[in-house]
Amino acid sequence: MARALEEAGARWLAVADIEEGMELREAGVRARILVFGALSVSALDGVFTHDLTPTLSSPSAARALETAAAARGTRIRCHLKIDTGMHRLGFRHENLPWTAPALIASPHLEIEAVSTHFGTADDPEHPLFESQRVAFEAASVALAGLGAAPRARHAANSAALLRDSRTWYDFVRPGLLLYGVTPPPLHSTLALRPVMTLTSRIVAVKGLRAGETAGYGARFEASCATTMAVVPAGYADGLDRRLEGRGSVLVRGVRAPIVGAVSMDMLTIDVTGIDGVSPGDEVVFLGSQGEGALQTIDAREMASWIGTIPYEILCRLGARVARQYR
Repeated sequence: MARALEEAGARWLAVADIEEGMELREAGVRARILVFGALSVSALDGVFTHDLTPTLSSPSAARALETAAAARGTRIRCHLKIDTGMHRLGFRHENLPWTAPALIASPHLEIEAVSTHFGTADDPEHPLFESQRVAFEAASVALAGLGAAPRARHAANSAALLRDSRTWYDFVRPGLLLYGVTPPPLHSTLALRPVMTLTSRIVAVKGLRAGETAGYGARFEASCATTMAVVPAGYADGLDRRLEGRGSVLVRGVRAPIVGAVSMDMLTIDVTGIDGVSPGDEVVFLGSQGEGALQTIDAREMASWIGTIPYEILCRLGARVARQYR
């Protein structure tokens, strides 16, 4: 993703932690890389050795970075995160007159940009979004009054980007949108194509007689003669156990329900009535299959089956799932 975005002209990329930033640098990425995550749990060396831009999200993190930069005799550019009401990471906006002066006066830290993060941008009825936006504007004024002169501001995640242009500022930070999934409340108004498909192949097909069971716990019992197919994918690959009895896959352009326990390495699907199913047939967990009017399963639908959000579906795939980048 980083290579594709850089090639498309992105001047900045963002990662969760220092280690991810180092991985991108070692892969040859040359765009500016912002580290969003908390610095207090990471070794700071990578910030300096790999030219990363850290986010200061607490006074203790600022002191740690100041000490590290002073020891190297250097001045480092950083972004200052403001907590405007999400109450996760960030300098509390109302405390800036007391917490910001030492940071602004530091000879080793340059506040290049300030940011915040919205907790309810995908909920149009919640008042916190507007409250945070107003607090961020006030914090910007307060920082200027204290002598800070950041060159940029940024706040908009995917939902905020689509919801309110006042939050665009100098940068926007699309996350879910980068992967072709639109967050609520605008998921029905913006046509995007998901960038990821998840597939496997059938390894065995077998019949069950009425009354026979399948899988761990014998939780699936055939009510009649049933044709089952075994797929080599399971929770070690990131497929949730709650897909049992709720989710489906695509086989030969037809939906086939997931039945029986989703185990570590395998699951079973009911292919009764689907003609010609045999070992080697493609199984689609996420994506489209078929000719003409394609059948499609996307991350939003899978998330609805198990009571989670599409962000989790996209993030949880195991390391042993082979990636093919096109």
